[in-house]
Amino acid sequence: MTEETIRIINAINKVPTGYVSSYRDIAIVAQLPNGARQVARILHSTSDKEKLPWHRIIKADGRIAFPEGSGRELQIALLRAEGIEISDDGKVNYDEYSYYKV
Repeated sequence: MTEETIRIINAINKVPTGYVSSYRDIAIVAQLPNGARQVARILHSTSDKEKLPWHRIIKADGRIAFPEGSGRELQIALLRAEGIEISDDGKVNYDEYSYYKV
């Protein structure tokens, strides 16, 4: 596992219950300012193995990145179970619920 990957995983794991972060903000915290896609790849490839709270990571505009039928509904349900208000079309008030303020 690379040092960059470890930093990304650590940043994801620090997002507590009831909060979200964006792919972009995770990358910035992990000192990879242009690494949002790398964050997405790591989430896709290691979420199960590392038991990452993948559902707390969303787009910078507050929307869920998954299209209908590919995990979107599960992510909405998991976020709501943590007390996060999310619209039926998958939008979170990012200013209110974001953990990292970068």
